[in-house]
Amino acid sequence: METEKNEQERITDQPLIKNFDKNAMKSKYSPKIVGALILVVVLGIMTGFFLSGSIGGQTSGSKTNNILNLSSAPKGTIVGSKDTKTFKDVVEGTLKEGGIDGEGAFHLERPGGESQNVYLTSSIVDLSQFVSRKIKVWGETQKAQHAGWLMDVGRVEVL
Repeated sequence: METEKNEQERITDQPLIKNFDKNAMKSKYSPKIVGALILVVVLGIMTGFFLSGSIGGQTSGSKTNNILNLSSAPKGTIVGSKDTKTFKDVVEGTLKEGGIDGEGAFHLERPGGESQNVYLTSSIVDLSQFVSRKIKVWGETQKAQHAGWLMDVGRVEVL
């Protein structure tokens, strides 16, 4: 009982609020450490820009020619990837807007009627700039539910 009373007195003698030494807190965050953190952040941002190739407004991974309006590009203009191993399927026709039942955003009209259309998508080339033009495309055939032939286009040549 005696030890329990001593323990209770010891607990009640301690203050509820403890004072901290303000000088000890200031020395923890010295200007050198803050400066080093800012330098690391700035260098990280600069490294990201250089690796992405975004300095100067033009990406290093750009596969397009420097023609601003491709809808009036001269014959023989080639736009897109040079990777003909991935984009090994080749077809030509007149580019029209519209897919079939949600497959493809564009299609190539070819001789032989609607059954000969090739439906196209592309994340590399902006096909909208070639609408109503006769073109040759290199792409990769994709599995389709409704389209007879669905292709992911990687390269376009104006004919």
